Amino acid sequence: MAKKNNPWEEDLPPQSWEANGEATRKMKIVSPIKIAKLNGSKNDFKMQIKLIFSAILLLWLASGFYQVQPSEQGVVLRFGKYVVTTDAGLHYHLPYPIESVIKVNVTQERSINLGVAENTSQNRYMNSNHASVALNSFTESHMLTGDENIVDINLTVVWKIKDAKDYLFNVRSPDVTVRVAAQSVLREIVGQSEMQPIITGDRGKVEAETKEELQKLMDDFGAGIVIVRVKLQKADPPKQVVDAFNEVQRAKADQERFKNEAEAYRNEVLPKAKGEAVKRVQEAEAYKEAVINKAKGDAERFISVLNAYQEGKAVTSTRLYLETMEKVLSKSETVVIDSSSKGSNVLPILPIGSNDNKLREVIPATK
Repeated sequence: MAKKNNPWEEDLPPQSWEANGEATRKMKIVSPIKIAKLNGSKNDFKMQIKLIFSAILLLWLASGFYQVQPSEQGVVLRFGKYVVTTDAGLHYHLPYPIESVIKVNVTQERSINLGVAENTSQNRYMNSNHASVALNSFTESHMLTGDENIVDINLTVVWKIKDAKDYLFNVRSPDVTVRVAAQSVLREIVGQSEMQPIITGDRGKVEAETKEELQKLMDDFGAGIVIVRVKLQKADPPKQVVDAFNEVQRAKADQERFKNEAEAYRNEVLPKAKGEAVKRVQEAEAYKEAVINKAKGDAERFISVLNAYQEGKAVTSTRLYLETMEKVLSKSETVVIDSSSKGSNVLPILPIGSNDNKLREVIPATK
C-alpha cells in the first residue's frame, strides 16, 4: 500500500490512480481550496449565530427601559415580589421574566354610586342576574334613621389612588372595598341622625361626616386610596309613603308658620303691654306722692290755722267765715240785693247764657 504523503489527497484505491489520471490530478489540486471555503463558511455561520445572539441579548436588556407618565406610578416586581415604586420619568428594571413593572394611574378620579341599579363590577361580582342587581340597589339605598324612619338615599363617592403599592397589594378588589365601606359608613351616620335634617337641608353635614369616616377606614385598611368627595344625589322618603310624608311635611310647615305668627304677635303685644304697665305704675306712684304731699300740706295748714285760732279766736273765725262764703258765693248764680236800698222797683234779671232760661232768684240781703 503506497504511503499517503498529501493530507489533502482523497483515499483512492491504487488500481484507480492510473485509470483516473487527469481527474485525480485535478482533484489533488482543487481539494485544498474547496476545504478552505468550507471552513470559511462554517466560521461565517458561527459568527452570524454570535451576532444574532448578541442582538437578541441587547434587545432583551434594552426591554428593561420604561417610561412613567406624570399621571402614573410604576411598581417594579422581581419574580412577582414588590421591589420599588418609581415616579414619572425614564427608568430601568431587569428584563422580563426577572423583573416587571405595573403602571398605575394615580390622578384619574374613579366613582361609585350607591343605591343606583347599574351594572357595576361589584354587582357583576355579587350576581349577574338583573333581578338580583335591582334588589341589591333597593336594599343598599333604603336606610333606617335614628328616629326609626326609612330614607331612600343615592350616594356618589369619588376617589383616586394615593399609593400604587398599597392599592395593588393590600386589597384584593378596591372597587368592591370602597363600595362596601361607603355603604357601611353611610348607614352608621344615617342611623345616628334624624330623618328631617337629612331630607330638608343638613346634607352637607352627612356628606362631610361620611367622607371623613370613609377616609379613616381606607387608611386603616391601607388601601392606598384617597376620597376626593362624597355627594348625596338623593335623600327622599320611600316611594310607598311619599304622599303621607309630604302631608306630614305640609302639616309641619303649617305648624311652623303658625308658631312664627304667634311669636310675631307676642313680640308686638308684649312690649306694648309692658310699656303700659310701667306707665300705670309710674302714674300710680305719682298719684301716691301727690296725695301724700297734699295730705301733708293740708295737715300742716290745719295745724297753722289751729295755732292761729288759739291765738285769736274772733279774728280767725271771721276770716274763716269770709273765706268760706267767698268760695261758696263764687260758685253760685244767686244775686244778693241789699234791702236797705231806696229803690224798690227791682226787676228780675234774665239768665243770659243759661240753658234753662229760668229767672235768677233774687234774695234780699239780711242785715
